[in-house]
Amino acid sequence: MAQDSFALLKKELDQTLENEPLYLNKKNSAINQLKSRLRSSSSNEIRYSLNEKLYDEYKSYQSDSALVYAKRSLNSAYKNQNNIQLNKAQLNLASILGTLGMYNQALEILNSMEPKVIPELKGEFYWTKRIIYGGLSSYANDTEEKNKYNRLGDHYRDKAILNLPKNSIGFVLALSGQFLSQKKYNQAINLLLPYFDKTPKTDPNRAVIAYLISENYKAKKDKTQEKKWLALSAISDLELVKKENISLRELAFILYEEGDIESAYEYIKRSLDDAVFCNSKLRTYEISKMLPIINETYEAKNKSAKSQLIVFLISASVLSLFLLAVLILLFKQMKKLAKAQKNVESANNQLSLLNEQLQSFNTKLNQTNSELAETSLLKEIYIGRYMDQCSIYIGKMEEYSQKLKVMATAGKVNDLVSTVKSKAFIDKELKEFYTQFDQTFMLLFPTFIEEFKSLLTEPDSIQIKKGELLNPELRIFALIRLGIKDSAKIAEFLRYSASTIYNYRSQIKNKAKGPREQFEMEVLLIGTATKE
Repeated sequence: MAQDSFALLKKELDQTLENEPLYLNKKNSAINQLKSRLRSSSSNEIRYSLNEKLYDEYKSYQSDSALVYAKRSLNSAYKNQNNIQLNKAQLNLASILGTLGMYNQALEILNSMEPKVIPELKGEFYWTKRIIYGGLSSYANDTEEKNKYNRLGDHYRDKAILNLPKNSIGFVLALSGQFLSQKKYNQAINLLLPYFDKTPKTDPNRAVIAYLISENYKAKKDKTQEKKWLALSAISDLELVKKENISLRELAFILYEEGDIESAYEYIKRSLDDAVFCNSKLRTYEISKMLPIINETYEAKNKSAKSQLIVFLISASVLSLFLLAVLILLFKQMKKLAKAQKNVESANNQLSLLNEQLQSFNTKLNQTNSELAETSLLKEIYIGRYMDQCSIYIGKMEEYSQKLKVMATAGKVNDLVSTVKSKAFIDKELKEFYTQFDQTFMLLFPTFIEEFKSLLTEPDSIQIKKGELLNPELRIFALIRLGIKDSAKIAEFLRYSASTIYNYRSQIKNKAKGPREQFEMEVLLIGTATKE
């Protein structure tokens, strides 16, 4: 249900992004109306009020314009000789200078007005200082410097709590921040939820409240609720055309971690466009650290889909050609074997019929047997080489997979790495390869298992799983029967360690009926016409 709830919120968020022109037109229309009234106004009091309203419209929308109207408000306040207006205009100016990254200038203004700030604005004054030091902390590269700014930010937040009206939204936001720093997450959430429900959609604080709720759920490691409140905050930001925002960026990074690269890329790109448009130095700086990571993964994902398809097609084609070649060569070998068997049968028939001419035909029979032995030897050498080539091919496939992993790791493309790291393809091909080997070997030596068991004192110890022709022990001695005696080569072929092959061979030879050192020689005679 939580996933479905977020899916609906995400759909609403995406629709809000698409509706940007509608919200933008509404925003510009309100600004143009205020500017029109300002141009026709001659009263300095009214001009101060209109300049302040224009500042409010611009402060989270376009910082450079907000700075212009903050200065105009300050100028009007000087003319009106109104301390409340003067203090308010100075706070607005310091706040927008902070948004523009001009923290020293902002602190100069705040420090200069601190001794004479009026009581009604002390809470807002301290809260503005807390925001400035929070921005400086985000920029700080040194841990000691960051901790210093964090301490100052906490100090002024606590002073703001003491001076803000208890029923004001500023007090609620400051207090929730204090609860968050004290790890009182449930208290912060319970404080903020009622205010969110009664805050109208036209109030810019709605997005701030939702974001603070998400921060508390983040601290509680409740990812589902964190995403929900970030989405609500982002929707509010977009509807009010607040270009200086944070929720959409935070949501982008969560979706990136969850593998939704396309949405993450769209959201982070939109966040960067907004930050640049607003000229918010801090937001641009924060996004610039995340954008390359998401952008690189997004590009890699598109390339990976194409690359995987190409690799799959090439691999399938190469494997098909390889199997076709094996079948053709196997067919030719079987024809040679059938021909040799026919020659033996013919010679035996002649021997039975012409027993009295045994001496005269003995030479011919020996020659026929020699040809048969030569054919058998060629068969064994061919199969041995064929198996070597199969092993080399699989090794190359493993090497290729390793190279892909190195490439992905260098590019920090986690999704590609997780795909390439899988050995399912290799395991499947090895299984098919060993099945083909077993079938080919048993066609050439159909009595191998029975004859092999007859050499053992405990023939029942050789167990073969259902659906298989040979087990690992039989496969080792099948290779020995083909003339591959080197444990290192057998280990490479079967993907075991050399020590494992040595142990298998030793265990079987310990069960031999005859002399242990003669066992492998007897294995070499399996399937031959003459035995010792």
